[in-house]
Amino acid sequence: MENQTSSTDILLLEGLKVTPQSSIPAFILLFLIYNFIMVSNIGLVVLITMERSLHQPMYLLFCNMSINDAFGATTIIPHLLSDIFVPSADRHVHYIGCVIQAFCAHFHASATHTVLMIMAFDRYVAICNPLRYASIMTNRMVVTLSLSAWAVALLMVVILVGLSVRLSRCRSVIFNPFCDNASLFKLSCESVLINNIYGLGYTVVLLGSSVGSVTLTYLKIAAVCVSSKNKVLNSRALQTCATHLAVYIIMFVSGFIIIILHRFPHLSDHRKLASILFHVVPPAMNAVIYGLQIKAVRQKIFIMFTRNTMSVTEVK
Repeated sequence: MENQTSSTDILLLEGLKVTPQSSIPAFILLFLIYNFIMVSNIGLVVLITMERSLHQPMYLLFCNMSINDAFGATTIIPHLLSDIFVPSADRHVHYIGCVIQAFCAHFHASATHTVLMIMAFDRYVAICNPLRYASIMTNRMVVTLSLSAWAVALLMVVILVGLSVRLSRCRSVIFNPFCDNASLFKLSCESVLINNIYGLGYTVVLLGSSVGSVTLTYLKIAAVCVSSKNKVLNSRALQTCATHLAVYIIMFVSGFIIIILHRFPHLSDHRKLASILFHVVPPAMNAVIYGLQIKAVRQKIFIMFTRNTMSVTEVK
């Protein structure tokens, strides 16, 4: 079946490997995590949108991250949930649906890097040029940075996936929990040299730009903090930068683990699990890390908690 030219557009998807005994716990865990990701990220966007005091560049730029996290989780998790109770031999997906999922998965991963880059720029301006911050980070600049982050990720992924879609197919099995670009071009028996070259360049440019810009930004911020004796400035810089850096490290480590595991074919199952965690762990952590840093969010949570506690007490 796999080595013969297939005229059908229906592919067999490996999906998430779980034992029958683990199906229900795995479903419940993924379902709860997905709901938490959606509620926390969408709730944060709604709160920032409705709370006028939060209409600041830092929080408006973070809305890009929350939207991207909700988008990335929706791309992967619902499909995994639907396949958990389906036998491996019956996990079919249409080729067009596979292409769309691969595009969305890579778009989410690329946008994560570009969004964190513009957020790092915002922190750099706020700490290194505080007197010019209002004149630089205008509403127009926030919109421009946001659109640029999405547009760059979109362009890079369109080319990446487009190079795979152009290939003819001689296989019909996706050996992955979900569709990605590598799964698409591995369906072909043609030369994939161009795909590998662009894929390598795509990874180098994206990671190089991301790591380089964030590293340079924080080195300059560190230099300003060292030379400044203003404890208030240093404390504020430490608080905002630590939050951004924590989000970046979680994302970078999750993605880097996948790249490393690609070098060890015998650890393919670990790589597949890591690829799922990349679309689960950062989206679940980002809203918590940033949300708890925002004073208005903490106050809202405190108010909701105290109201619920008082309601329970009154009922008793």
